[in-house]
Amino acid sequence: MADGTAAGRRRRLERTPDADRLEFTYRALLEALGPQQWWPHADEDGRFEICIGAILTQNTAWTSAARALANLRAAGAWPAEALLALPQDAVADLVRPAGHFNVKARKVQEFCRVLVEEHGGSIDALLAGNAEVVRARLLAIWGVGPETADAMTLYAARLPTFVVDAYAYRLAERLELAPGPRQYERYRRFFLEAAGDDVHRLNEWHALIVRHGQRTCRRSNPHCDECPLLEDCPFGQRTLGLTD
Repeated sequence: MADGTAAGRRRRLERTPDADRLEFTYRALLEALGPQQWWPHADEDGRFEICIGAILTQNTAWTSAARALANLRAAGAWPAEALLALPQDAVADLVRPAGHFNVKARKVQEFCRVLVEEHGGSIDALLAGNAEVVRARLLAIWGVGPETADAMTLYAARLPTFVVDAYAYRLAERLELAPGPRQYERYRRFFLEAAGDDVHRLNEWHALIVRHGQRTCRRSNPHCDECPLLEDCPFGQRTLGLTD
């Protein structure tokens, strides 16, 4: 008879490869937090908003980026052509809630310039192709780094990739699943190979990791006693004094 106790499950987890442990992690977070479904569907305007939002949320909370997006819409600086028509300092003032507003204004306008001049203003044209083609196209835009490009690729283009952020690094390290030093592409490939190419699942994976990192697996003062992953988390067990 199979051992269904927590200790038995832990012993089985110790024998499984990383992909199986990640599957356990995904299912445990989904059960604990429920489906997140960030932007499961979006029309052309919605896809444009996701892309601009991905730039504005760099190094800040989504709530701050959302205020900046609301400012742009309220000012009529929407969509790309209208946003480009404004002086950069006016855009900077509108996106001020997102922080680093001068550089973000430049990034947002550069994204819009490429969208309008190279793709006729069509977000569908910008996001056309397979995941690697779209990702490379986005990375070629000034101000769009790997995390931002992957957020656009996954949520706006609905193509399979993995968004690696501080929460993903932290989770992998605390579970002792890190594939090596913090190198973005190494982690992206690691999670993507384990999670597969199901866009719905990748959407949930990233959202669950972020929610877990915000609520429980915090950088400081983590709530390890409330963690649904505690039985498989060496960090949490050490923090609570459950191991030597």
